[in-house]
Amino acid sequence: MNRIGPSHSELYVANADGSGERKLFPVSGFDYHASFSADGKWIVFTSERTGFGQADIYRVRVDGSGLERLTDDPAVDDQGVLSPDGSRLAFVSTRGAGGTANIWILDMKTRKARNLTGVPDLQAPAGKWDGFFRPAWSPDGKWIAFSSDRNTDFKSHSFPHDGWEHVQELSIYVIRPNGEGLHRLTPPGVAAGSPKWSPDGKRVVFYELPTAQTYAVRMNGDGAPSTVSQIVSVDVETGARTEHTSGPGLKVEPQFLSADRIAYLIKAGPHTGLAFTTGEAGAPGAMRDPAWSPDGREAIYEKFDTRTRPQNQLLYSWNPDIEFRYTDAFPTFSKDRKLAVTEVVQSLTVGLTAPPVVRISVMDADGSNRKTIFSDPSGGAFRPSWSPDGQWIAFGFGIFFVAPGTVPPAKIMMVRADGSESKNVTDGTSDAAFPSWSPDGKRIVYRTKSSKERGLRMLNLQDHSVAILTDGYDNFPAWSPKGDHITFTRLHEGDFDIFTMRPDGTDVRQLTHSPGNDGHSTYTPDGKSILWAGSRYGFKDEASLYENSPQPYARIFIMNADGSNQRALTDSRWEDSMPAVVPAAQKSSVAQAK
Repeated sequence: MNRIGPSHSELYVANADGSGERKLFPVSGFDYHASFSADGKWIVFTSERTGFGQADIYRVRVDGSGLERLTDDPAVDDQGVLSPDGSRLAFVSTRGAGGTANIWILDMKTRKARNLTGVPDLQAPAGKWDGFFRPAWSPDGKWIAFSSDRNTDFKSHSFPHDGWEHVQELSIYVIRPNGEGLHRLTPPGVAAGSPKWSPDGKRVVFYELPTAQTYAVRMNGDGAPSTVSQIVSVDVETGARTEHTSGPGLKVEPQFLSADRIAYLIKAGPHTGLAFTTGEAGAPGAMRDPAWSPDGREAIYEKFDTRTRPQNQLLYSWNPDIEFRYTDAFPTFSKDRKLAVTEVVQSLTVGLTAPPVVRISVMDADGSNRKTIFSDPSGGAFRPSWSPDGQWIAFGFGIFFVAPGTVPPAKIMMVRADGSESKNVTDGTSDAAFPSWSPDGKRIVYRTKSSKERGLRMLNLQDHSVAILTDGYDNFPAWSPKGDHITFTRLHEGDFDIFTMRPDGTDVRQLTHSPGNDGHSTYTPDGKSILWAGSRYGFKDEASLYENSPQPYARIFIMNADGSNQRALTDSRWEDSMPAVVPAAQKSSVAQAK
């Protein structure tokens, strides 16, 4: 599985001006999202130290001693903050049958947790989204402010992916810890996030930016320098609004340090780092999720690394019978358990001025003996597919993820498994990509897209004839092991769903129907099940706080080949996608004879 998220994250504590920086822990436990207790004695944070992908909440004294685990659940537990008296913990969790992100309250004495927002009165109607994020206690402990995309559509971003990625509309709300008194503080139509209270409890401060720009932030490795947000506060009683910043820059995660002094993070531009509305300089550099001590003298923040994880790195597994490991993109196995992957060497978000560096590599199933077999700086090589005899690998080659007509059409190519020879399969007159080789080796199904045609096509490798299978917005076809069906993704009624059909294009059936995108479907080696990545549970956090993560909401699912018994296999806060089951090792002929 391919998990798009940081490969490394650790917490640092420093003086507000950036001096005296030190690691909170000598050795990183993959820690993030820290906050100070109201008395300044504790730091609450999220950690994946028990397994990459398994997020739980801990607390530790400011000097790094007294580490204590506060939650222990296979769901995502994140964004924790202690009440002013330290008796309760508000946090975000995907616990429960719904699977969406809700705010929970943990009693620190009994360690019993209850779902604050996951009640019928607060849940969105069918087809809407209802994530709840970033809780913040009022100074008197009587209110909790939070951000939410409740009752909003899962809005698609139209360019350049025709609706695959999504923007996120957010509003700020307040609610009492017993679930009463819910009301909204900010208007619809924007992304308003990360609320914090003023010391007197009369105002709530937050960042605000246009909804459409929540996608641009995630797709840019530098946090979208052209994106503009402002730090805003509102009077809880009157609704009076004050803008505390102006001008360019992506400004997020503010916190009142006094009645007239607000600290915040500048994520992009020439002056990244911590800043203050009073103008003095803060700690510079790339960082995430700062929080300040109650006296404003210290800040804690995370530093992270977005380099690709090592191939086959062990990940947390939610099923004791399944081992989860990381892989590069579009993994596919040959019958003799050789693995081919799309290796992203340079970010896909470099823009239209230069193609990304994306190549095809092969290796043994355990990640050893890795070898690059195709690389061309003029384009990217995507979605390898093995020939049944293991001698060739087909793939799409070109510049992808841009508007039709802006670059030359992509084409299907094939390369020998040892990299010794490559050749074109399609002629490049129509944009062709994402091939899948038939089990009998005679045909390749692929996606085509242009201003004149789109859909799935079947190429006969013997006579080079091309048959039209579909004419919709269809993508990522994959053969079943027996060759009797093809699974694929189709844009249908506003989002993407998983379909199957016969190899001649008949008997088309829709298998998924939930809101949100479903894609990257593939059969298990026995052909009995289909794996895919889906976003039906929505966002788990404010999307504007992430970069290098275009879809921070996908989970891996599995279902029977007929679409029944659909269930999730993962529950991390990152994008889990592109699953593939490693085929079982074949027994030797001697062993089979015995």
